[in-house]
Amino acid sequence: MRALGISLLLLVLAGCTGGELKADPPVQAEGPALTLAFGGDVNFEGKTQELLENDPATAFGPVVDELKSADLAIVNLETPITTRGAAQDKRYLFRTDPRAVTAIKAAGVDLISLANNHTLDYGPDGLFDTMSAAWHGGLPTVGGGRNAAQAYAPYRTTIRGIRVSVLAFSQVSDLAEEWTATKIKPGLAVAAIDRRQALAAVRAARKTSDVVVVAPHWGSEHDRCPTPQQQSFAKDLSAAGADVVVGAHAHVLQGQGYLGKTFVAYGMGNLLWGSGLLTPEDWRGGVLQLKLHGRTVVERNFTPTTLSPETRQPTEFTASEADKERARVNNLRDCAELQQTP
Repeated sequence: MRALGISLLLLVLAGCTGGELKADPPVQAEGPALTLAFGGDVNFEGKTQELLENDPATAFGPVVDELKSADLAIVNLETPITTRGAAQDKRYLFRTDPRAVTAIKAAGVDLISLANNHTLDYGPDGLFDTMSAAWHGGLPTVGGGRNAAQAYAPYRTTIRGIRVSVLAFSQVSDLAEEWTATKIKPGLAVAAIDRRQALAAVRAARKTSDVVVVAPHWGSEHDRCPTPQQQSFAKDLSAAGADVVVGAHAHVLQGQGYLGKTFVAYGMGNLLWGSGLLTPEDWRGGVLQLKLHGRTVVERNFTPTTLSPETRQPTEFTASEADKERARVNNLRDCAELQQTP
């Protein structure tokens, strides 16, 4: 039954893929080399929570080499780590326990974004507990905080002398006002409410960083093409000085390419997701590895994945199906209005 289930899923997915895979043209740039990696959305709910009951260190399965080999790997965590707090008035509520930190760290992830529409599913207590569990587990966070100054602040690190800043913002309108951090209120960095502050944070980071990365949570769920709001914000982020913009929230893969000199991947699909998979494309995700020289992305390596029906762990496609999936994602560049080269 296991083999049959996987085979049927791959047949469904194969029906939505296709096209000829063409290699990216070479991009030339000067400067020190840096490799970044990004995974799709991650949550621990249902089957993925069960993975923590077994062995958190293997929760992500074998598809983690691209995360582990990068200088800096980032994912969006959509599950607060808490047993406290008041459930918010919303349809989907997630929460997990500190073993999630063990699982994420074991997968090679170096940083998690909290700027999404689930981190406050159980209110400020859930946010505080999440940040505390991550801190105690040695896993930095970005996009949330005890006030706006902390929520909008970048995560900063230096890799072989390269100063890297990562910022995360939510552009999701649901509960946006209630969840936005202010001078005196904990919460998230929400560009849907305060785009001006988000862009000011990017401009400030640009002045003191060699590479600026932004992880927005945006778009329309299950829509493979970015919304006008995504495209408008991407242009603003590029103008403010972002070098790389890799987003989440749609739960399907969206276009990847260049917006001027800024590399944009509008949506990375689902990397490890345990509930609410409504369409065949919801089962897809992957790891995007980007090599930079200076501020410019000179090489892109996208490893597509599909979720296991039994465990909801990411599994790799066969070689031929992986090429078809890469070709499909490349074709999404058109409706995203992105270019193949800077």
